[in-house]
Amino acid sequence: MKKLESSLLNMVLVLVGVALIMGALLAWVNHVTEGPISQQAEKALADGIKTVLCTDQLTVTANDTIVEDIDGKPCQFIIHKAADPQGKELGAAVESTTMGFGGDLKILVGFTPAGDILGYTLLAHAETPGLGAKADTWFQKGAKGDIIGKNPTTPLQVSKDGGEVDAITASTITSRAFLKAVNQAYQVYVKKNVDANSGATKKVAIK
Repeated sequence: MKKLESSLLNMVLVLVGVALIMGALLAWVNHVTEGPISQQAEKALADGIKTVLCTDQLTVTANDTIVEDIDGKPCQFIIHKAADPQGKELGAAVESTTMGFGGDLKILVGFTPAGDILGYTLLAHAETPGLGAKADTWFQKGAKGDIIGKNPTTPLQVSKDGGEVDAITASTITSRAFLKAVNQAYQVYVKKNVDANSGATKKVAIK
């Protein structure tokens, strides 16, 4: 059998062949894992809604996507309205994203119908481990920066900016970003009008 000659054309053909094979493998892996990843994300969100609304007994009655102009850029918020088993309104869990110290800081905040903060959880962040990452617990009930039960009618601010919330030690930027996300979530929630960029999904029962 004649040995394949080493030439630029042959090397290019081999590289193209390898690239096509790798591309096909990556596409297959993505297809196989897409379903489980999506299911895990849905479960994480469902669990998060229960956590921030402080109850397991609820039904999400609407998922409204709202796009607002924030600092000259379009920002997306998702309002998950919820009711108890008897149909009484519980409030809503609102997804809100701002720029933190290390990247996007995405939170889920639970509000009562009156706008009081019931709870929150971090959905995604790129903050420094041991510093900004403490936002996951720093502002929880009983913690140093406790915001639970507060109503952001007057925007929440860290004490360094004249507010009443203690910033995370050595992480003022993250603290400001977190409170900005909470304040924006509140403003979108109380606005209660869905503009032309909004959409809604079907009712989802959380058991």
